[in-house]
Amino acid sequence: MKSPKGVTLISLTVYIIVMVIIVAIVSVISGFFYKNANGLTATVDPIVEYTKFNTFFSQEVNHENIKVLECETEYETPGDSTSNVTNSYIVFDDEVQYTFIKANTSIYRNKVKICDGVDSCKFEYKIKNGKAVVVVTFIVDDKTKETEFTLKI
Repeated sequence: MKSPKGVTLISLTVYIIVMVIIVAIVSVISGFFYKNANGLTATVDPIVEYTKFNTFFSQEVNHENIKVLECETEYETPGDSTSNVTNSYIVFDDEVQYTFIKANTSIYRNKVKICDGVDSCKFEYKIKNGKAVVVVTFIVDDKTKETEFTLKI
């Protein structure tokens, strides 16, 4: 006589086979997802990198009575163009420093990396029409963006 309670060996085998198929499908789909997600993060979008930098930098130069303490650019060979910048930095009087280091293609705000994949970044401080101006030349993927920031003195 058969008991209506319990699980037979055949039904247990069917459950296990179905579960293995479901786990296999989920693992294949998640594998494709993570592979594509890693591929997306590996590319550098020039617009995104410039926007990240511009957000931090424009917030900095828009403070009242901000002054530039130091601004310097180092070239591979003296007198070269913007694309041969090895290091460049600018220091403000509120103890914030922006630094471009070509060796790791990054821009730092103090010691925090804010941009990556930057080919070149040059900071220039000058007086133009009686106003203090910081000119930033930013190059990512051979796309150059030069921006002038007027300080509120």
